[in-house]
Order: sequence, then C-alpha cells, then structure tokens
Amino acid sequence: RHETVEALLRHVIRIVESARPVPLTNSVMISRDEVLEALRQAVQNLPEELRSARWLLKERDEMRARMQREGDELIAAARARAERMVQRDEVVAAAELRARQLVGDAQDAALQMKLETEDWCDQRLAGFEAMLQKTLNAVIQSRHRLQDTGLPRNRPSTPPTQPGLSD
Repeated sequence: RHETVEALLRHVIRIVESARPVPLTNSVMISRDEVLEALRQAVQNLPEELRSARWLLKERDEMRARMQREGDELIAAARARAERMVQRDEVVAAAELRARQLVGDAQDAALQMKLETEDWCDQRLAGFEAMLQKTLNAVIQSRHRLQDTGLPRNRPSTPPTQPGLSD
C-alpha cells in the first residue's frame, strides 16, 4: 500500500509537470478529474499506521488541551486560595492591630481611672487628716486648759468611778 500511495503521488506530479501552459501566465491546464481521482486513491491507500498516527496525534492534542485546561484551573484555584490566605492574613493582622489598640485604650482608661481614684482617695484622706488634726489640736488645747486650772494634781491610786456604773 505504501508503494501504491507513493506511485499515485508521483503520477500526480507527472500530470502537473507535463501540463500545457496557459498562454501569458504561469498557470497550467491539467485534468481536474484525473488529478482528483489519483489523490482520492492515494488517500484511500494511505497506510493504517499513518491513520493511527493521525488518530494518536488528535488524541494527544485533545489530551494536551484537557491537561492545559486542568492546569489552568489548578493555577486559578491556587491563586484564589493564595488571595484568600493573603486576605485572611490581612484580616488577622487588622484584627490584631485593632485588638492591640483596644487593649491599649483599655489600659489607658484603667490608668486614668486609677489615677482619678487615687486623687479622690487622697482628697478624702486629706480632709480626714485635716479634721483629725483639728480634733487633735482641740484635744491638746483642752488638756492644756485643764492643766492650767491650778488645781492640785494628786493622782488617785484608783481611777474615779462614774456614778451608775458597777463592776
């Protein structure tokens, strides 16, 4: 069969080479039917291996296209996942930043509240201290007045009892 295809193709070449030229052109006149018949026979006589090879090439091209589509889909999915991860990382980073800001604000507010509470307590204690100081001064002055009465200072051996109290 291979030799037949080659012979038919050589026959077509001879037809074209021996064709009469058309005057004033590079074209030639050939028998259309004769060339078509020879080419059809050549196609019919192509070896089975050539048809199988064409089928394999077609299968290979289809597989390559399918693999390319699958590869493109995998790459697109990987890119989408990477973008989601980046976005998630950005969200996490933003959340961590916001959390640090909130904790810092809370610490600042707690410190402010502590300072205000300490100031309030200090003011109250200062007020108590002033009142106690006045009371202490009044007690000291009263004791001095008692000592200045000029009464004899014999101390009894037993403390005086108050009326209405019994042991």
